[in-house]
Amino acid sequence: MVDQRRSERLDQPRAPRGLRLPRIDQETFGRVAEGIARGMGTANFLVYMTLVLTAWFLWNTLAPASLRFDPYTFTFLTLVLSLQASYAAPLILLAQNRQADRDRIALEEDRRRATMQKADTEYLAREIAALRIAMGEVATRDFLRSELARLAEEMDEAAERRRKLERRQQEREARRQAGGEPLDEPRDELDGDYARDGHFEG
Repeated sequence: MVDQRRSERLDQPRAPRGLRLPRIDQETFGRVAEGIARGMGTANFLVYMTLVLTAWFLWNTLAPASLRFDPYTFTFLTLVLSLQASYAAPLILLAQNRQADRDRIALEEDRRRATMQKADTEYLAREIAALRIAMGEVATRDFLRSELARLAEEMDEAAERRRKLERRQQEREARRQAGGEPLDEPRDELDGDYARDGHFEG
């Protein structure tokens, strides 16, 4: 009574009825199909099949009538070849579909990698362009070398002017200590005789 009420409840799904087919592993079956299709597409299969058909024809033609299992018109051979063809075509199609799926996945992966490589290439191109722009504003080695050479020349000239000025001042002090009058000299920027206002400092 309780089982009958449970079976009549509408809030529970009914158990599936009818014939239950066995579950087949699609991956295993696909690998087997690919192996069969790969074997049928070789030269060895054609050679072996030719040998079997030749032996079939010779046996059912030349053997004694009591030993022939498929006499002329070869009805049984036609049935075997028909079964072979009827199974071979779906197996080949299944193998082709699996190969097409693998090719599609490989193509998508190649497209994804190509997109990533393109993005990386564009990024590197932008970085190189930015580095070139930045390098255009950076002093080069030749520029620094020429500037250092110019500064060295200016420092040598300044040192030479200081030496001349010190020598003249020493000569002037020596003449003053000896009691002589200062000699008239041409006025130049190396001497410290005149201040900025043009008057004699000594």
